[in-house]
Amino acid sequence: MRDFELGGAGIGSADAALRRRIRRRESGRASGRWRTRLATALLGVVALAAGSLAAIGPAEANAPGNPGTPSAPTTVFVEGFENGQGSAVTLLTDYTGPAPLAEGYTADPAWLTACNGLIVSAQGPASPPPGVNCGGFWAANKQMAAALGTWAGNSAATNHSLTAYTSANPGAGRTELQTVQPIPLSAQNRFLTFSVDAAAQNCFASHPLLAFYLLDGGTARPAFSSPIDPCNNPGQVINGTAVGTYAGNGSVLFTGDSAGIRLVNEQASGGGNDGAIDNIRLLDATPQLDQGFAPATLPVGAPTTLTVTVTNTAELAAKNGWSFTTQLPAGLVLDGASAATGCGSGTATADAAQGTLTVHGDLAAGQQSCTATVRLTSTTGGSYQVCGSAITARVGVDLPGCSSVTFTAPVFDARAHGVRLTSPLTGIGPLAPSAHSCTALPGEDDHTVLGAGLGGVGTLGVLTTDASGAVDPDGTRTAAAHAQVAGVNLLGGLVTADLVGTSAQARQPLTGTGPGAITLTGATTLTNLRVAGVTVSADTAPNTTIGLPLVGSLVVNQQTPLAGGKGITVTALSLTLLSGVHLTIAQSTAALLTSTDACPAS
Repeated sequence: MRDFELGGAGIGSADAALRRRIRRRESGRASGRWRTRLATALLGVVALAAGSLAAIGPAEANAPGNPGTPSAPTTVFVEGFENGQGSAVTLLTDYTGPAPLAEGYTADPAWLTACNGLIVSAQGPASPPPGVNCGGFWAANKQMAAALGTWAGNSAATNHSLTAYTSANPGAGRTELQTVQPIPLSAQNRFLTFSVDAAAQNCFASHPLLAFYLLDGGTARPAFSSPIDPCNNPGQVINGTAVGTYAGNGSVLFTGDSAGIRLVNEQASGGGNDGAIDNIRLLDATPQLDQGFAPATLPVGAPTTLTVTVTNTAELAAKNGWSFTTQLPAGLVLDGASAATGCGSGTATADAAQGTLTVHGDLAAGQQSCTATVRLTSTTGGSYQVCGSAITARVGVDLPGCSSVTFTAPVFDARAHGVRLTSPLTGIGPLAPSAHSCTALPGEDDHTVLGAGLGGVGTLGVLTTDASGAVDPDGTRTAAAHAQVAGVNLLGGLVTADLVGTSAQARQPLTGTGPGAITLTGATTLTNLRVAGVTVSADTAPNTTIGLPLVGSLVVNQQTPLAGGKGITVTALSLTLLSGVHLTIAQSTAALLTSTDACPAS
């Protein structure tokens, strides 16, 4: 009795028969070490180890929209050992899981004898069934099933668990449970892991060491870095039974369409090694991909950063070997040298020519998320959206939702007309008007009129105009307009010209931070312009005014700035009569405006 005395603080001291059993199997081991282990287990309820989950409820799929915040993994398969069970005891190999899969199980012989491999509940028979070799320890099997029921929030009386109260040395590395039927998966290239409710007693002796493997065809792949030890990491101690819910701290990337589960107990000894399991879950723990732009609204030419976030699921198992490629919309220009990632030993590669970002990476055990980034811009304005449909070559990640970025481009305002007449009583024109105005998209317009009569004011020959907005490959934007009028004859020959014309241009390059300074140019062409018989110089200075006694005034090469220096209007001839008539001939306007400027510009 003294060898196992706990100073009155026990969780149900081992009885004499149990002590004799342990002494026989563990001869030569100091009983003081057992006392230390049991006393350690009594120091209180300890936190679960990293990688474990307390009382996992119904799992929810990871969903886009919460980058960096893990969601619960999705439950693919769960076995609670309740199908068709009552008070009777069932050997593992005689149990069939619920429909539609009706899973069956097998195990190594050592785990189907010597009080092992028994599906038991607290309402089971008072004495063990014949041949199970549980001796005086039968009640402990039922106690562990009850404790697991309490832990999971189920009935302690009716909960069934797979128990193993080893009464012989099973040997190390033997299979305690393995599925028979392949478990179907809904998709390929998914990360799978597991969780299990586990219990243990007699933690002063040898501990159960539960190693879970996922079966990929005939290959067993570990989903852990070290075996589960409920004695060392209990979520709670219930009536002397250490219990908890444990998830694998590793995962397996499955390329196939089905999987299996294998539980191996690495403990060779039967001195202790007494435990039970329940609620085995196969979990789809595929990380979630999210993407976003910052800033999301900016001028053309300015850089934004696309950040893709790979978020782990809540069990935080390691996820190694995922990858994807994002195809960006036409119009977005990648900075190929800027791609970077902190996802383990992963890589991020931007192909500027193809407009793709390809990322390969890992998530370490316990890591919530990681990111990859790339800088990009656009030389043309507009909104660009990247959705899940843009993700190709996807392995081991769930598709993201949509994200968008808007590049605001300067607005073209290019206009021209051949002639316009206004008076207190009537008006003419504008004639031969051309316009590419109030749009950020490139384009052009042109018109020709063969001649125009202006009543008593005069006549004109051919009128030709054009207006355009253009974007160079480097993103430089140009608004331009031209107007030309031949055969000018005004006021009975007081003003004549063979030809007058104008051009106006607004040009704006792109810089590394967005649109640069606007350069404005305007010019007038005068061919044989005569006023009152006097020739006017072809290079007349802008805004030259010529008085017309008793008639009015004429402004030649009129140039007027617009929109605070963002545009210019050039008019070859601007005639104002004392009668209130106003006439403009060969007028061109070019401006590059912001989205908040009034358009047309004034």
